[in-house]
Amino acid sequence: MALMPSKVKYRRMQRGSRKGFASRAVKIDFGSFGLQALGRAWVTGPQIEAARVALTRNMKRKGKVWIRIFPHKSVSKKPAEVRMGQGKGAPEIWVAVVKPGVVMFEVDGVPETTARESLALAAAKLPIRTRFLSKRHEA
Repeated sequence: MALMPSKVKYRRMQRGSRKGFASRAVKIDFGSFGLQALGRAWVTGPQIEAARVALTRNMKRKGKVWIRIFPHKSVSKKPAEVRMGQGKGAPEIWVAVVKPGVVMFEVDGVPETTARESLALAAAKLPIRTRFLSKRHEA
């Protein structure tokens, strides 16, 4: 099952802007360790799910995981070699707009070595550069 909103007011959205830095979700609020974005990207629902699966499998279902991003934005595409006009294409994928500084995943209840290893595996599934955060070193 793909990550996507259960209901939206308008299915087709404008592209919007990815510039600037995150102002929300920039600190670890729930867990002890986090994965912070260093770049900007549209992260798709399947990418978030793949990262979550990699994370929980390596933690052997111990501890707790928080996912701080959600794909609220639809991206529409038209089929290849279609003539101009005839309106906007149908929504293809749902994406989360990630800006530098966003803490995307948080982990608690596992040792730092396990958290670091698990978040590195999750980061490999994501299309942006990330860094490991610890609550101890953050304050």
